[in-house]
Amino acid sequence: MDNKLVLGSLASDLKRVSMSLHRGSLATASKFATEALNRRRELDTSSLDPYIQKLLDNLESTVKDPEDALMYSTLFQNYSSASS
Repeated sequence: MDNKLVLGSLASDLKRVSMSLHRGSLATASKFATEALNRRRELDTSSLDPYIQKLLDNLESTVKDPEDALMYSTLFQNYSSASS
């Protein structure tokens, strides 16, 4: 699958994690966190910039904090929009 599409999907999952955590819906947040972590495995990381690779390495700790999840969502979305 195309990295751009996977990163866009990962960004959407992280945004849902953030919104669910903010609302206190832990079950929903957990579901989308699992989806986000699974998406990471779909990526061909060798073709990604090093800073994106580092963000992906820190993804597990990110899905526990709504602010971090939202920030990572924005970073991944911007990267997927800018990359060709």
